[in-house]
Amino acid sequence: MKFNVLALDYDGTIARDGRAHPAVLEAIREARALQIVVVLVTGRNLSELRSVLPEQDMFDAVVAENGAVLAFPNGRMRVLGRPPPPELLRDLHERGVSFSFGDCVVEADASAAPRILEAVRKLELPLMLAFNRGRVMVLPQGINKATGLREVLNTMRLSLHNCIGIGDAENDHALLEACEIGVAVSWGNKSLKAIADDVLQGTGPEAVANYIREVMTHLKLPPNRADDRRVLLGQTAAGPLETAIHGRNILIAGDPRSGKSWITGLFCEQLILQGYCLCLIDPEGDYATLESLPGVVVFGGEEPLPRLSDVARALRYPEISVVIDLSAISHKEKLAYVDELLPMLAALRRSIGLPHWIVVDEAHYFLHQPKVEQRVDFDLAAYVLITYRPSQLHPELSRAVETIIVTPLTDPTEVQALATLCGAAEGAEFAWGEVLGGLGIDEAAVLPRLAAKGRLPQRFTIAERITSHVRHRAKYLEVPLPEERAFVFTHHGQPFGPRAHTLKEFVTAQQRLPAAALEGHAQRGDVSHWVADVFGDQPLAAAIRRIEKEYRRGRVANLSESLIKPIRERYQLTG
Repeated sequence: MKFNVLALDYDGTIARDGRAHPAVLEAIREARALQIVVVLVTGRNLSELRSVLPEQDMFDAVVAENGAVLAFPNGRMRVLGRPPPPELLRDLHERGVSFSFGDCVVEADASAAPRILEAVRKLELPLMLAFNRGRVMVLPQGINKATGLREVLNTMRLSLHNCIGIGDAENDHALLEACEIGVAVSWGNKSLKAIADDVLQGTGPEAVANYIREVMTHLKLPPNRADDRRVLLGQTAAGPLETAIHGRNILIAGDPRSGKSWITGLFCEQLILQGYCLCLIDPEGDYATLESLPGVVVFGGEEPLPRLSDVARALRYPEISVVIDLSAISHKEKLAYVDELLPMLAALRRSIGLPHWIVVDEAHYFLHQPKVEQRVDFDLAAYVLITYRPSQLHPELSRAVETIIVTPLTDPTEVQALATLCGAAEGAEFAWGEVLGGLGIDEAAVLPRLAAKGRLPQRFTIAERITSHVRHRAKYLEVPLPEERAFVFTHHGQPFGPRAHTLKEFVTAQQRLPAAALEGHAQRGDVSHWVADVFGDQPLAAAIRRIEKEYRRGRVANLSESLIKPIRERYQLTG
């Protein structure tokens, strides 16, 4: 993910004795000059913040009062909670509690917490107490630094998944957990350091200034020490199996109709529900049901394909994910469209950090050619590539993959390619082939990326999906099959004419066959077996099987027309 947002706590993080350190302010200026958005996130109210920080306008926004108040440089302000109840203020005064209050939050010395809690309980108010070192804040339930920062970024059409958050105290927990990378300063709260993705070593704000200068020189977010951005894949005998996702390229491989699009959909569902923005290139219409999830828009399918500018416009909203269904256009048109789409997505992500993830199904068709770096951004990574031909991916792209998930795979060439990619010992492809070829329909395997020590793929049972899976009716209508799955026409026991790599090619070629050749295929039931075994289209296979059976009984006058009729009707094929 691209780094383009920095969220900074104030007291104890960039400020000492209430004053922002000059070195930090200078580092912030440098970061903003590089188009990095900087947000101050503090427990202070705006009036007291102005008294200690006259440089507020150097921030792109301020989240004050522990998330309850949002302020922007143009003077616009928004309060997320209600003002402090007058009856609470009276009660605290009567109890002798010394406090201050802002637009929403009441603040006092932490030693007053028991008396404050008694007042809140007595008045039955929907308020909570949050501690910040020696201070206690009273604020509405559900308000914290994360909710305030999220609202600011939503307003600015930015995402927490492109954000580094830095803090030091108890009230920074929600902030660090919400940001893609949460950093605790080493001189801060112990419990905060325990949950942080990284701990910034040093003794004070000068170390924060140095850290800002270091991370802003990189396009990509720094590594996640905790590796806690994960998705569930399924179950093993030992328990749930998850995979880390932060900054990774993922490869999903397997035989045709082996469950690749199912597990891809499972992966995408979880990314979407975690708030990531996706662009999914769907050549065969397998992912339309993702539209039932919040923020997912499907383009294409039965509608005209979107212009690239329309795709870019939709992806400028971090809460929106886009599925581009290419199933209604020819294979040649798909290649041309994706050839322009991928560079546009890479450039857009370099500019605004969105989409977070780019998912490419049937990747071997689009990412095998030279100059793959013009289509794939290797620096920002976060691609999901799906293919039944991993050996045909560009070698540089294959080497950039960090996680490999395989559904049932029986092709020895592809097993060999994956074993070699993972560094398996010579001859290990036989054992790998047994594991991958023996996977059940509801199973997959995670490959060991360093397999030289004899490690084998780890098999697991695939988790259930939230949305249903779609097997598009037009699958393989025009997308060429590999040579070994093409239909071989024969006459007098010998191959006759070109093979049919698509249903369209079959319809055209069978009309040119000698009658005796087509009759032989009908007698043996070759066509229905091919449709069932290769395409998995059981309704069409059953329709053709009935025609073959009727022909053997002498009840079919025009075999050629009878065979192609159900294909044309099912796929709305003309000509």
